[in-house]
This record gives sequence, C-alpha cells and structure tokens, in this order.
Amino acid sequence: EEVGAGLTIGVKNVAKGVIMGVSDVGGDVLTVAHQAVKGAVTEAAQIGADVAVVASRAVHGVIEAAKEIGGNVGDVAQAAVEGAIDAAGAIGNTAVRAVKEMLVGFIGGVREVAGAIQPSAASEQQDAPPSTTTT
Repeated sequence: EEVGAGLTIGVKNVAKGVIMGVSDVGGDVLTVAHQAVKGAVTEAAQIGADVAVVASRAVHGVIEAAKEIGGNVGDVAQAAVEGAIDAAGAIGNTAVRAVKEMLVGFIGGVREVAGAIQPSAASEQQDAPPSTTTT
C-alpha cells in the first residue's frame, strides 16, 4: 500500500482551490503558489509520500488555476516550481533530483525548469553592477 495515496490524489485540487481563492480576494497569487507547493512537498516528505509526484500534481493544480483566473501562467508556474525545489532542497539531494526530473517532464522542457531553478548567465550579468575600470 502506498503511503500518502490520498495526498497525491487530492493535492492538485487543493493547490488549485487555494490559488483561485487567493485570486478571488485579490491576494498575492505568486507568493501563495510558491508556498502552497512548498508546503505540499514538505508535508509529503514528512508522511513518506512520493515528493516528486506530489510536486508534479501541486504544480499542475496551480497552473490550472492560473489558466482559469487569467493569470500569467509562466510566472505562476515558475513560482510553483521554485516552491517545489525549495522544499526538496530542505529534504535532501535525492529529493531535489527526483522533483527536478518529474517537473522537467511535466513542464515540458529543461529550459522552463532550469530558468525557474537558477537564473541564466545573461540575467546574472544584467543584475551585476557595472564594472568600473580605469586605464
């Protein structure tokens, strides 16, 4: 018998409902997307459920909600993926690897997940202060 089967089945609907409710009251959907997925993954680990499956289903629910509320699906997905990776990072390297692999398949490409996980070199250069050299 799989531990946490109810969690893996229901987490998509819970994540979707939370995002839709927060949107209805004008709350910060991005922050809640991040925290909802992070919380789901953290709790899944605590009860011994498959954190990668829970992460995937929670992200899926958040994305469905973003589509329904007319939100920026890319930004919401990124916030959700970052939440999953943050939670997995607190669990351990094996969890991070499993979550990344599951989300790469779910999101549909390495670029989206890699961009959510770590900024590209180009964006890091844009954030860096201008260099001052004197000759």
